[in-house]
Amino acid sequence: MTPANPQASPAADVSSEALQVTRAGNGVVTLTLNRPAVKNSITSSMWEPLRQIFQEVRERDEDRVLVITGAGGEFCAGADLGDGTNAHAHPLNAMHEVNAAALALHTLPKPTVAKVRGNAVGAGMNLALGCDLIVAEENARFSEIFARRALSVDFGGTWLLPRLVGIHKARELALLGDIVSAQEALEMGFVNRVVDEGRLDAFVDDWANRLAEGPPLALQMTKRMLLNSSSLSFSEALDAEAWAQTVNFGSKDTIEGVKAFMEKRPPRFQGR
Repeated sequence: MTPANPQASPAADVSSEALQVTRAGNGVVTLTLNRPAVKNSITSSMWEPLRQIFQEVRERDEDRVLVITGAGGEFCAGADLGDGTNAHAHPLNAMHEVNAAALALHTLPKPTVAKVRGNAVGAGMNLALGCDLIVAEENARFSEIFARRALSVDFGGTWLLPRLVGIHKARELALLGDIVSAQEALEMGFVNRVVDEGRLDAFVDDWANRLAEGPPLALQMTKRMLLNSSSLSFSEALDAEAWAQTVNFGSKDTIEGVKAFMEKRPPRFQGR
């Protein structure tokens, strides 16, 4: 299914040729990295607009789900190390902007989906890992390529990767910088689905539409609890679940969900 009526959005005046934001009438927002000539690598001047886009999606009630993808058959080749647009900035200051964008994605309460075809390497791989779900076309390739450039892993990869694949496999991927196929990524557990060439758009559209039609409050609380689970005891996790269900039972969406079930019709959730 294709999202209805996709329209370009100024995204708080940060949407540009390099970062294109489109919105469908059902609440699906698509962010496309649009520098295909350089495999959608991210210049230093793009990190702050990227953060602003994540922040805007967070604040807009009508935005239900964010899909991140790349133009021209590629996802993202990571940071553009040769762009020279911020050559006089101290590296630590430059990394603050990288980190702010990574944190804005990580804390975005709404569901996020990475739609990956082609290369997702370096910060581009970690941009995908920062999403809740990753769907990859069979030709996709992933690499924590940093070590090959005499760099350390960034954009949250040191936190994300061990939680997705375990510490030993994370060390292998980060220290060697090997390129892995979509199927290998699926087997390691950091990709949710691998689809045949030509099926990626339709598959992600289906998942995004289903997420957009879901109950916003319940999904946001579930996402937060899953994110926090590794730092909680089982008892603390149960307390968090009790709090979330208390909020849900006081919402109009839960009333609508029960009513729709009794009337044998699809529910219409409003996030209230």
